[in-house]
Amino acid sequence: MDRSQGLPKRSSAAGGWGALKSCGKFLLGSRAPLSGARALLSANQPDGFDCPGCAWGDPAHGSSFEFCENGVKAVSWEATDKRVTPRFFSKHLVSELRGWTDYALESEGRLTHPMRYDAETDTYRAVEWDEAFAEIGATLRGLDHPDRVEFYTSGRASNEAAYLYQLFARAYGTNNFPDCSNMCHEASGIALVQAIGIGKGTVLLEDFEKADAIFVVGQNPGTNHPRMLGDLRRAAERGARVVVLNPVRERGLERFADPQNSVEMLRGASRPIASHYFQPKPGGDMAAFRGIAKVVFARDAAALAAGKPSLLDHAFIAAHTSAFADYRAAVEATAWDAILDQSGLTREEIETAADVYLGADKVIATWAMGVTQHRHSVATIREIANLLFLRGHIGRPGAGLCPVRGHSNVQGDRTVGINEKPPVALLEALDREFGLNAPRKHGHNVLGAIGAMLDGSSKAFIGLGGNFVRATPDTKLVEKALAGCELTVHIATKLNHSHLVPGRVAYLLPCLGRTEIDRNSKGKVQIVTVEDSMSMVHGSGGINKPASPHLRSEIGIIAGMAAATVGSERIDWAALADDYDLIRDLIERTIPGFAGFNTRVRRPRGFMLRNLAAERVFETATGRAGFASGPLPVATEHQRASTQGDTFVLQTFRSHDQYNTTIYGLDDRYRGVYGERRVVFAHPDDLAELKARSGERVDLVCVHAEDGVVRVAEDFRLVPFDMPRGSLAGYYPELNVLVPLSAFGEFSDTPTSKSVLVQVRARAANAVGKAA
Repeated sequence: MDRSQGLPKRSSAAGGWGALKSCGKFLLGSRAPLSGARALLSANQPDGFDCPGCAWGDPAHGSSFEFCENGVKAVSWEATDKRVTPRFFSKHLVSELRGWTDYALESEGRLTHPMRYDAETDTYRAVEWDEAFAEIGATLRGLDHPDRVEFYTSGRASNEAAYLYQLFARAYGTNNFPDCSNMCHEASGIALVQAIGIGKGTVLLEDFEKADAIFVVGQNPGTNHPRMLGDLRRAAERGARVVVLNPVRERGLERFADPQNSVEMLRGASRPIASHYFQPKPGGDMAAFRGIAKVVFARDAAALAAGKPSLLDHAFIAAHTSAFADYRAAVEATAWDAILDQSGLTREEIETAADVYLGADKVIATWAMGVTQHRHSVATIREIANLLFLRGHIGRPGAGLCPVRGHSNVQGDRTVGINEKPPVALLEALDREFGLNAPRKHGHNVLGAIGAMLDGSSKAFIGLGGNFVRATPDTKLVEKALAGCELTVHIATKLNHSHLVPGRVAYLLPCLGRTEIDRNSKGKVQIVTVEDSMSMVHGSGGINKPASPHLRSEIGIIAGMAAATVGSERIDWAALADDYDLIRDLIERTIPGFAGFNTRVRRPRGFMLRNLAAERVFETATGRAGFASGPLPVATEHQRASTQGDTFVLQTFRSHDQYNTTIYGLDDRYRGVYGERRVVFAHPDDLAELKARSGERVDLVCVHAEDGVVRVAEDFRLVPFDMPRGSLAGYYPELNVLVPLSAFGEFSDTPTSKSVLVQVRARAANAVGKAA
């Protein structure tokens, strides 16, 4: 502990020797360091595989190394020589394994055989692939309606696997596609479609080399997408201003030491990232951006009164936007008291942010789940877009909107059809190509799927990757939902908690990883593709020997289930599984933007899908980018908490040694936590007010009143941290038990995992806090 401040001892900078040491630790821990190191040289390279971690873009000019610390963790985690064989399952009951931690389960290594759950012995037992496909197909055919099935997708699935998966489900007859994007960037897609006509960002990676100011909102690149730090640092070094809005002071946004800079490493030096670091209250970003706009309008009026040019891009506003007057009126009608109370920032801080905005010719706004996992996320993203519209910061080099996605292909999955509300044009294209009568009725997203399984209207769950139980809110309710299914099927590389909640019939089907060689029946090495956050489509081909001869590719498993369920009369599933070029031909014929797919994806760095908004062509109802003019929320969660006494706003986030629900280790060195995960961060003054000491252990109680359910997370260690008063933070999935299923974003249905109202309760072993 840093006794002078009472705060944990953190790394002096992100990256640096700490990152290199961590890389070495994880490579050695995989027990296959040589193959892991060799694989890293092919990560994000033209002839290699796309990193199975984050969706940050790859530069067109490239460099000798295009991986980061988290990429090392992901690759070594997959390339491990540890194996979970049928013998492992014969030694451990499923009920016993439920008591293991997430880290312990995945640390056992790679799954090697298809397995079927045996309820009599409470174990998984090996089964032949054809037997598994036959029973899965028979069970699905035996259901009385296709909408009884939920087809879940993880963002690590390739474009080809996702396309085949949606084709299987629609040939079967349902649009039930709960997807990991429902839990992260759904609000971004909805808000951007409303604002600019496309649910994607408008920038290329090269735009970060040209921007004068970059607003980084609600994200922690040092842990979640570390390669972004290199681009932010290079921007800062050439004089660009990097303005951070984040409630928690994150080391990766303060300073960064580039592990690939030998001189810097020898000197132990680092460079600053943020020129300005503001800490709004959780959920206060909309008010902060409205405050910046209010300053901009006031400065513009003053400039005009002094006979100076307008500070706004009136040519862009007139030619390319709608509803500007309504927006301006809404901003000017918003009182400063409301802005300051809701944002948690001072007026001086907001005016400083406005100074940066007005002083820049080219501005990028980039955000992640610190923005999207709130009740008012859609409105917040509209407000961010509003600010950029004022000075035409869209559709030109060095400027634009940039939601940073999580998993490496979460954006691509949506592009190729994983959508519970599919565009009619897609369904018509599938009907023409395959002679289908694809369902038009909208299906279930994640919350809809959980509700349907709970009430019994859905009877089967098929998971294409991911860890549904641990990724979703309200953990105990989700476990109950899965356990009530007639059929559960999980396609996976490693064991996780979702596999330990079997339905009446339950299968665990092991697949190849992204880093592994995938050969067809003729010995040809197959490639797949992914789409990153910048709409770039890359090829990806593994280089490692498969972990087991019994593994099949995700595509092969999907094809096997589909053939056994809907037959092969209209679609030759086996042929598609044996030649992924055929799948890409189908994507080209049915998904806009993929002309020449097989040729273009084999070029170094792939190709960019056309983004009309980046060309200032806005496919909205008005044909223009739309200003949004709604009022600020009546009250954010932190404002509600301030009126309830002893109530805090909890946000869940990742530790440095995890990626989504995958726990690589038990350290979080950027926040000064080592060897444990059951911690909760709080402002030191809040601990003092609770009469609590750093290190004492407490329970957290959710005080969500709408459903009357009491939710408790037990035995967490208090850690003082630099964050707003009235806020708490801790790691998911451990704290997902506190996130109510009935608390979700307006219009997005995204769980509000960044704004959960909780109280701190003393444990019997100590007298910390006050009873809930």
